[in-house]
Amino acid sequence: MCARGGRRRGKMAAAAGRWRAGLWLLAVALRLGGPRAEQTEEHLKREHSLSKPYQGVGSASSGLWDLQGNAMVMTQYIRLTPDAQSKRGAVWNRVPCYLRDWEMQVHFKIHGQGKKNLNGDGFAIWYTKDRMQPGPVFGSKDNFLGLGVFVDTYPNEEKQQEAQKRRYSPGNQRVFPYISAMVNNGSLTYDHDRDGRPTELGGCTAMVRNLNHDTFLVIRYVKRRLTVMIDIDGKHEWRDCIDVPGVRLPRGYYFGTSSVTGDLSDNHDIISLKLYQLTVERTPEEEKRDREVYLPVVDNLKLPGMEAPLEPMSGLALFLIVFFSLVAIVFAIVIGVIVYNKWQEQSRKHFY
Repeated sequence: MCARGGRRRGKMAAAAGRWRAGLWLLAVALRLGGPRAEQTEEHLKREHSLSKPYQGVGSASSGLWDLQGNAMVMTQYIRLTPDAQSKRGAVWNRVPCYLRDWEMQVHFKIHGQGKKNLNGDGFAIWYTKDRMQPGPVFGSKDNFLGLGVFVDTYPNEEKQQEAQKRRYSPGNQRVFPYISAMVNNGSLTYDHDRDGRPTELGGCTAMVRNLNHDTFLVIRYVKRRLTVMIDIDGKHEWRDCIDVPGVRLPRGYYFGTSSVTGDLSDNHDIISLKLYQLTVERTPEEEKRDREVYLPVVDNLKLPGMEAPLEPMSGLALFLIVFFSLVAIVFAIVIGVIVYNKWQEQSRKHFY
């Protein structure tokens, strides 16, 4: 995983990186489709990127990134947490991002001594309003404002079902490690016991532990569409993971990544975070649709435990409801009186 060769190895790595970027742009063009896809351009934004040799990372006086908790800067990577119990670490960008369309490429490695499902807990990539706020969600605060993408390596829900000797439905089972995404407006709680299932926008299985080749994840946000793709098989091929339209994220939030270990642990290493500004042509209709927002939201998403509010009735509708209700009551009374009178009349005939 770490670069150990000389100049030739460096050139080969650079070529591979350019080839991977070209492959990703081809995937972007195919996904967007149409002649306007050729207008997509990307530009590396160094103020939001993190790569070797990590100069100034964690420095109070200089640098663009802050370290938190047990995170450590090494020569070839930044280790968020070591393979030890009860560790927590994070790295956060100091500069808020005001880009409209962007793409975050994450080069990472998860490895440790634990066997499958005896390791944990994973890491998260954040685009949130608040930064450097420790908490229970992969080392960062809950009820956050923004986007979280989670690389979860331990199946909490499945293990709890097994502990309670309850049968876990195969139709609902997710194979771990598992990547998922969540958009939060500050009112939602990440359900750790259920691995975030109630608030998950989408996800996929990603076998990313203890691999001998590079592993990559890309988060792409363009035209209010959130896309996550992975390259984890060592084939330099991107695989779809998450694709959600109608995602509205405010500008001016911060990028970061965090990790936590509990009774189980792993090494969670970040080799690089590279943010690209995407320049995409928009129609006037798209410009109107993609207006600025101030709270994160996903169009047509029914939040858990929340019902859509009923629209208030108009005055005419309320009047008609009351009117016909009164008519029905009067009609019922009239029918009742007629039936009662007939019954009385029949009773008198019996006496005579």
